[in-house]
Amino acid sequence: MPARKLYFEGIRVGDELPALAKAPIDRVQLSRYAGASGDFNPVHVDEVYAKSVGMPSVYAPGMLVMGMLGQLISDWARGGQLRRYHVRFIKMVWPGDTVVCKGRVSDRHGEGGRYFVDVELWAENQRGELVMKGNSTIQLFYSLEDENRQRAGQSPIVVDVPRESLLQASAQTPGEDEEDDERRAGAMSGKKTTGSKPAAKTATAPAVSQASAAAKKAKK
Repeated sequence: MPARKLYFEGIRVGDELPALAKAPIDRVQLSRYAGASGDFNPVHVDEVYAKSVGMPSVYAPGMLVMGMLGQLISDWARGGQLRRYHVRFIKMVWPGDTVVCKGRVSDRHGEGGRYFVDVELWAENQRGELVMKGNSTIQLFYSLEDENRQRAGQSPIVVDVPRESLLQASAQTPGEDEEDDERRAGAMSGKKTTGSKPAAKTATAPAVSQASAAAKKAKK
């Protein structure tokens, strides 16, 4: 059976991606990821060293969780082209934590035979706490007919689609405190958050190959 493909005509703003729940993080996985990625920072693999610098134990590299979110979007957008993938690291992930990756279509638009959807992405731990937040842009064929035409060297189907966006009551503004992200994630999960400010960092995968490679490393 051929792999399922995603087409622009079948996507609506607000559509949710099937959640991806990963197995609990363990130290063996951290060691394997270090070998696969070349990131041998001892805070991720050396328990004694991690405790010597004030950590309760080793913890997962942020790029490991980024790869998990990359797997979510790449599995969903089969047949599409990943044009942008950006994440922000919100909270540390520790051995024993279960990461659940989620996503939702936040925007769709098309013009001149090119069609795009934006997807907001986030990952939570087993307590419903936000550990990573991100977004991506996917370019898609309008329909199966559009794909067949373009692969045959013909012009694409042209349908001008005005931008449709998911309206949020508490839209994020540039430089907004990451605590607000955590509170919103807690509200989406129906769970309380601790209110402690996470140390957030950002990362962007500018090319399809980088996001795909990260997703492959995250698969067990």
